[in-house]
Amino acid sequence: MDEGLLEQTANQLVAPGKGILAADESNGTMSKRLAAVGVEPSAETRRSYRANLLSTDDYQSAVSGVILFDETIRQDMDDGSSIVESLNAIGIHPGIKVDTGAKELANHPGEKITEGLDGLRERCSEYFAMGARFAKWRAVIRIGEGMPSKACISTNAHALARYSAICQEQGLVPIIEPEVLMDGDHDAQRCYDVTAEILDATFAACTEQGVHIPGALLKPNMVMAGLDCSNQATREEVAKLTVDCLTNHVPHDLPGIVFLSGGQSDEDATAHLNLMNKMDVNHPWQLSYSYGRALQAHALKTWAQGGPESAAESQEMFAHRAKMNSLARSGDWSPDLEA
Repeated sequence: MDEGLLEQTANQLVAPGKGILAADESNGTMSKRLAAVGVEPSAETRRSYRANLLSTDDYQSAVSGVILFDETIRQDMDDGSSIVESLNAIGIHPGIKVDTGAKELANHPGEKITEGLDGLRERCSEYFAMGARFAKWRAVIRIGEGMPSKACISTNAHALARYSAICQEQGLVPIIEPEVLMDGDHDAQRCYDVTAEILDATFAACTEQGVHIPGALLKPNMVMAGLDCSNQATREEVAKLTVDCLTNHVPHDLPGIVFLSGGQSDEDATAHLNLMNKMDVNHPWQLSYSYGRALQAHALKTWAQGGPESAAESQEMFAHRAKMNSLARSGDWSPDLEA
């Protein structure tokens, strides 16, 4: 493990004003999103959409890394250069999703365990050789009656720690993503408690597995009420609860936290991040973003209309959302900038 390289990469990924674009949708997920906007899904349409997105002018001022899927890291831009080469050329770190998906957790109906540890060392070695410098693994934690179980917490925490150790051994910065889902009618305090529990378990497992925390990043949910809860927290409450939870349950030598949007609206995801960075609090880590749909949703819908004008407008929409979140990194975003 080259601790110096891992720390350097991790800190570059959360450099001031920058965040991560999550473009690691699986082939199935990306195909569904293309079909939903009227585009026939195929390897070529998936490539074409992402190549257009990654051709946006000057988005590297707001994006430090792009998480790719196995298919995408092997694809080319429209000019024939590889996607990895094109990212490296503008100073963006290529990343890679390395888990193989969340499957049913045996004997625990409704709960999931993320798989993909088998063969992970070899896959990480190959991805590093291809140019990837960081990786992502997502665990899924659902709140409900009797959920999450201790088995769900412990198995997912262990898997996240094993993944992180293997990634670091092969030179990749691990993004640790224990996502507490927004589905359900739980209130924000219940989300806080479950988020704290999975964070404690995950970092305890990371300690056991020898994970080098200054060479890793965390991709958590924000602390919010479930979508079906009648008592939704305000933006200010979400920001305060989230920062309090992270301060008390995340190691302070972690370089940065890159939030997932988790089904929030584009503007909510930006506003929450902005409020956290505006707080009169000396955060021990950088507070950044690793958004997928919150950066891409309108860009994809526009691109699907077809033609050069739609392609250019799609890039403008992506550039705008990236700029808004870049401003939120320093607490300088405001709603009137969305006009």
